[in-house]
This record gives sequence, structure tokens and C-alpha cells, in this order.
Amino acid sequence: MSTISLCMIIKNEEKTLERCLDSVKDIVDEIVVIDTGSIDNTKDIAKNYTDKVYDFEWINDFSAARNFSYNQATMDYILWIDADDIILPTDKARFLELKESLTPSIDVVMMKYNASFDPHGNVTLTYFRERLSKRTGNYRWCEPVHEYLMIAGNIINSDICITHSKTDYSAPGRNLAIYEAMIAQGKPLTTRGLFYYARELKDNEIYDVAIEYFNKFLDSNQGWVEDNINACHDLAECYTAIGDYQKSLMTMLKSFEYDSPRAELCCQIGYHFKALEDYDKALFWFELATTLQKPKNSWGFIQEDYWGYIPCIELCVCYDKQGNFEKAIKYNNKAAEYKPNDPAVIYNRQYFEKFNTKCYD
Repeated sequence: MSTISLCMIIKNEEKTLERCLDSVKDIVDEIVVIDTGSIDNTKDIAKNYTDKVYDFEWINDFSAARNFSYNQATMDYILWIDADDIILPTDKARFLELKESLTPSIDVVMMKYNASFDPHGNVTLTYFRERLSKRTGNYRWCEPVHEYLMIAGNIINSDICITHSKTDYSAPGRNLAIYEAMIAQGKPLTTRGLFYYARELKDNEIYDVAIEYFNKFLDSNQGWVEDNINACHDLAECYTAIGDYQKSLMTMLKSFEYDSPRAELCCQIGYHFKALEDYDKALFWFELATTLQKPKNSWGFIQEDYWGYIPCIELCVCYDKQGNFEKAIKYNNKAAEYKPNDPAVIYNRQYFEKFNTKCYD
């Protein structure tokens, strides 16, 4: 059986670390914890699980800290998770099965990351990450923020999920500050850096500069296809935020240059025409979204609600606006198949019941 080192970087994680380590301690053979400057009880909690707790001076570089953690690992494979992640019991069982079957021929195992949830606990955002890698592959982390592991060799996708279970949120602007410090120091941004810097600008509502950097990223013609598609999505939202609706639409359509249409973009175009009260065009795009198949084996972002619930609920609204109540009810019922307890579904159901009563009295 292969052995596994867990490598973590942490800072002030006393609220989540115990929960995280309890979920993974029976899977791994070694735990390596790198503390980057905690001032709470984080290190004391870590020492209840391992004697491999190291200090690392924070230098605004997540990759540097992760590479230091990997340097301390001694087992066959290295697993990384963050302190606000957990491995649920079902995935823990799958992980132990994987551990039994791991052979030296496997270099890297990709695992799905369930990154966000709706109020009912349904997963709303997923993507794959390079979670488990062979130590002797000497894979290294790259980028100071929004870091990634540079992997190669025999890479497999797994059905094991890592679940994000955050209790607090990072200080706003932290990642943006790292990028801006790099730029102030004259350090050039990589292609990936252009994309993620633009996203940080967008998230902080600095739309004009975000537009500049999204366009720099797309104009480079060097981006990963999934990042290109997401850049179109985010860039379109920036144009909408500043009131340039024509450029927003053209940017959404540009996403089709990179791959087959994605439900997220089709719904975004549907929203565009719905806002113009052009319901025929809105219906076309929302209906198209319901016919699409999720990309197979994609490592990119999947916003789950756009692949079922959202286009159905929007079709309900648009058909209602046109007075086609039969189809509106049909699509509200289809939306209920995805989220039966969603407030919009319940509201619509009550609305149509009142409408029918009024019509037939």
C-alpha cells in the first residue's frame, strides 16, 4: 500500500483546523503543517496531530510556503488541503480504496473540489484540483497567489471530493494587494496572473482596470481554454456593470470561439435579452442551456445551477411574461426537480395557484 503525507499551510485557523485534521487523520501516514504566523491557538492544535509543525516567514507567496511544506514530506504521495476543507465520510471511504490501489504508475490524482453551496447544502460550484501527487515527481507550486501545482506524467481523475467548509472569510483585498505589490515592484504577471488579477479587480468592483486586464489576458492567446471561457463570462459582467451592454453581449458570444457553448454563458446571454424584455431571444438561450451536456473530464469551473435549475426557473419567468402559463408551470415544475424547496419555486407555485383560482372563479 502506498503511503501519504498531508501537507498544509496555515495561519490563525483555530476555528477549523481540528475539524479538518479529524476528517483526514485516518487516511494519511504523515501530517506536515507549516504555520505562516499564527497568533491564536492554531499551532497548539496542530501539535495534537503531528510533531512536524514548522514556522515559515510569510513573504506574500503561497507557492513558496507550499513548496516548503512539500520539502518536508517523506511518504510516497503528497496530499494537500486547506484548514477550511474537510473530507466527508463517503469520500473518506473512497480515498481509502484509492490508497489500496495506488501503484507507482500513477503520478497525479485529480479530485473534485466542492467549493460552494446554496442555503440547502446543494453544491453550486465544483472544479478539479491536483490533490495527490507522487513525491518523487518533485512537482513544484507556481504563482504567488491562486497558486497551482505544475504536474506531468500519468494523471487520473478520481470521484473523491474535497469539501470546502469555510466559517470565516479572508480579509477583502488580500489577494489583490499581493498582485499590486508585484506590479509596484516591476514583476511581470504571467498569463495566468493576468486572468486572476483581473478577477480580483472585478471582485473588488474596480471594473475599468479589470476590463483592461481581462482583455490583455484574452489577447495573449496563451490562456488555458477553461480560463478563456471564464474570462469572457467575467469580462461580460464587467461591461454590464459599467453599462456597456453591447460589448457585454459580444464578449459572451466570444466564449464560443474556445469550445462548445457552456450553460453558464447561455444563461448569461439569456439574462441580457430578458433585461431588454426581448423574451423570444431570452427563451432561445435559456432553452439551449437545458439541452447542453456538461463537459466530460473538464478541470474547469462548473456552476452547477446553470446546468438545470437556473435555465428552468428563468424559462418559467419568461413564458409567464409572454402569457404562456402552461409552459411557465411546466418549467417551474422542472426547476422543482432540481430544488424542490427553493423559495422561487415555492413562490411561483403559489402564484400560479392563485392565478388559476382567479381565472376559473
